[in-house]
Amino acid sequence: MVEQNGNAQTGAAQQPAVKPETQLWVERIGTRRYVGRSSRGAEVQIGSDSVDGVFTPGELLKIALAGCTGLSSDMTLASRLGDSFDATVRVSGAADRENERYPELNEVLELDLSELDEAARERLLQRVQRAVDRVCTVGRTLKAGSKVTLTFSVDA
Repeated sequence: MVEQNGNAQTGAAQQPAVKPETQLWVERIGTRRYVGRSSRGAEVQIGSDSVDGVFTPGELLKIALAGCTGLSSDMTLASRLGDSFDATVRVSGAADRENERYPELNEVLELDLSELDEAARERLLQRVQRAVDRVCTVGRTLKAGSKVTLTFSVDA
């Protein structure tokens, strides 16, 4: 057994610490108003579209998709454009109120690729598409569908 910095090691590689799963919840703060919270300290205001200063749940779904696309493409883009590149991901899609769903969501990733020739732009955009298709959990979940289960915890 080797001791380094007061820690006993047996020669086997130590496993990296497993990060605890982030806890997520919403709390009602008023009529048709909630605040979404995470155990990492983040907050987001949620409400109906008649309330100023909040996101609707549908808007958050779209923001999650756009954010996932941005994060999924970030390393690929930075490797070619450098760390200070600008990017905006716009997302849209009208709700089908009869069925209460979004039948189609459209994203536009806005980039300045004017410094690249046409072949380099095409290669980069193909790499970005592959990265998003491979690691954007939100997009992959929306495309595949997901089972959603609601249970109740009530005081009686």
